[in-house]
Amino acid sequence: MDAEFRRAIILENYQHPHNRGLISDDKYININTNSKSCIDQIDLQIKIEDNIVKDIRFDGEACAICTSSTSIMIDSLIGKSVGEAKVIIDNFENMINEKEYNSEILKEAVVYSDISKQPNRKNCALLTWRGAKEAIDKNEQNKKTD
Repeated sequence: MDAEFRRAIILENYQHPHNRGLISDDKYININTNSKSCIDQIDLQIKIEDNIVKDIRFDGEACAICTSSTSIMIDSLIGKSVGEAKVIIDNFENMINEKEYNSEILKEAVVYSDISKQPNRKNCALLTWRGAKEAIDKNEQNKKTD
């Protein structure tokens, strides 16, 4: 993927992020993500029903990389089973950390494949993906205690 096309995708998802805005619904798992090294602070809401990621919402203050990465993550995970979502998240984390990953699983999220060249931006790209993983784990723990 050429650099200009990558930038265009990132900019589009930063300027027009998907599912921005939180809602009041107790069926959502709420996760706060915040960076210790910059302004990024995103609240995530994830709705999982019948082992499917039904919806993800977000709001907060964040840089272009974090906001666009969140928007792309939302598109990547909604409609996926919990198992599929975990595989996508693991592949994204591997890509960012320069480990082996499957680019076909990541689809549009591969725009961040060069982010490791800017180590200070890795956390920006990963922040809400880690939050989504935390929400999925929380959902699984809640199912075990029910």
